[in-house]
Amino acid sequence: MPLVSVIMPVHDAVATVGAAIRSVQEQSHTDWELLITDDASTDGSWDLVQRLAEEDSRIKPARAEVSGGAARARNAAIDRAAGSYVAFLDADDQWLPRKLARQLAFAADTAAPLTFTAYYKVAADFEGEAGQFAPNDRVVHAPPQLDYRAMLRQNHIGCLTAMYDVGALGLRRMPDLRKRQDYGLWLSILREGGSAHGLDEPLALYREARPGSLSGGSRLRLVRYNWQLYREIEGLSLPRSVWALGQVTINSTLKRRV
Repeated sequence: MPLVSVIMPVHDAVATVGAAIRSVQEQSHTDWELLITDDASTDGSWDLVQRLAEEDSRIKPARAEVSGGAARARNAAIDRAAGSYVAFLDADDQWLPRKLARQLAFAADTAAPLTFTAYYKVAADFEGEAGQFAPNDRVVHAPPQLDYRAMLRQNHIGCLTAMYDVGALGLRRMPDLRKRQDYGLWLSILREGGSAHGLDEPLALYREARPGSLSGGSRLRLVRYNWQLYREIEGLSLPRSVWALGQVTINSTLKRRV
C-alpha cells in the first residue's frame, strides 16, 4: 500500500482537532503518516496533539514557536513528508472513512498527478464525528477534469480533498501567502500542463467559517489575496488578472450558496 503523508496545520483548534485526527485514524487505508504543525497555539491544542501522538506513532507533531500562518505551517509539514502521496486536512475538517482508499484507487485509474473529490459542507458548530455522519444535501461537487484556465476562473479544489503524487511532481510547497496559498499550489501544478481529475463522490466534511473568522469575514480582504496571487505569484498581466478576479468573485459567490 502506498504511504500517504497527511498535512495538518493547527492553530487554536482544541475544540475540533481531536475529531479531525480521529477521522484520519479511522481510514480504511491504514498506511499513512499524519504530519501536524502546531502554529504556536495558545488554547491547549498542542498538548492534545502530543497526547494523541503518544498513542499512535503514525501521528508526527512539530511546533512553531512563533505563529507564521497556514502556508508556513503546511510547508513545514510538507518538508517532513516521506509518502508517495501528499494529502491535506485542516484541523477543523474531517474525512469520511473511505476517503484515502477511494482516492488512491481513482488516482491509479486516471494516472493523474493531482486529484480531488466532492465534499459535504457542515455548520460551524458541527460536533459530530465523520464515522457517524449522516449525508446531507449540501454537496460541493467535483468537476471531472480541470486545466489551468478553468482553475483561474474558480478554485474548484477543496484543500481538504486534494492529493498529489510525489513521484510525478516531487514535493511541492505552497506559496507564502496568508490566504489562498492552497489555490496557489494547484495553479502552480496546472501551469506546467496537464490537468487535475475530480472524483465526484463526497468524501470529506468541510466546516463553515465561524462568524468573524478571516475565511468568513471581509470579502474585500479575500479579493486582495486573490489579486496578490494572480499578479505576484502567477505573474499574470493586468488585463488577465482583472478577468480572472471577476470570474473567481462571481463563481465563489455562487459556490457559497450551497
